[in-house]
Amino acid sequence: MIIHQLIARHLKHRDDAEFYVLQAQDALQWIERQGVAIQPGLRVLDLGCGHGIFGNEFLPRGCDMTYADAANILKPELRQHRFVEMNLDTDDYAKLGRHDLVICSNVLEHLAKPRQFIDRAAGLLPTGGHLYLSWTNWLSPWGGHDFSPFHYLGARRGVALWSRLTGRKSDHTVFTNLFPTYIGEVLRWVRANPDLQLVKAAPRYYPELAFLLNIPVAREFLAWNCALLLRRR
Repeated sequence: MIIHQLIARHLKHRDDAEFYVLQAQDALQWIERQGVAIQPGLRVLDLGCGHGIFGNEFLPRGCDMTYADAANILKPELRQHRFVEMNLDTDDYAKLGRHDLVICSNVLEHLAKPRQFIDRAAGLLPTGGHLYLSWTNWLSPWGGHDFSPFHYLGARRGVALWSRLTGRKSDHTVFTNLFPTYIGEVLRWVRANPDLQLVKAAPRYYPELAFLLNIPVAREFLAWNCALLLRRR
């Protein structure tokens, strides 16, 4: 459980690089606990990689890393690795190739077509390959990202009030680069996909309380971020 560490870090340093390193290290350990062997030669795709902080944690394990995002903003020390420019809403997924493990962290809520991603995700994996998918569900305390918890007042009204009170402009425009997503809905999409098997679901920052995701409605509010480990049948 790292939720307390993340809150403490964010209060003192906001979302600096170490904030995301903590998330990545904890997620990697959780993936391993589900039986996925992180070993030399494992083909890993960091999809929606940003600066590459998550994918960077796999390099000491000898993994074969590929990074992909809408633009290349990788840290300079990662620029020697393969990068694919990719818009998940509009581009052909075939150009990404197939990978033993695909990491898609905090991306789903920024997609205009999240169902399309779930429907096509199996094509990124060989049989037996895994997808780690995590995202901030809309009704969680952090669902509005920088204008949380004002998102509870509504997608448009909430951010407008937050901006008026703080005098700041949000980095996120709902229905443009931030889209409401729901745990129950995504789980239904996954279970309807004949090519994907749900291995494990848990609140990302406190996976010890995985039982929360079995409680409809309540899970939408009690999970700050949802993590799924999926396997291609």
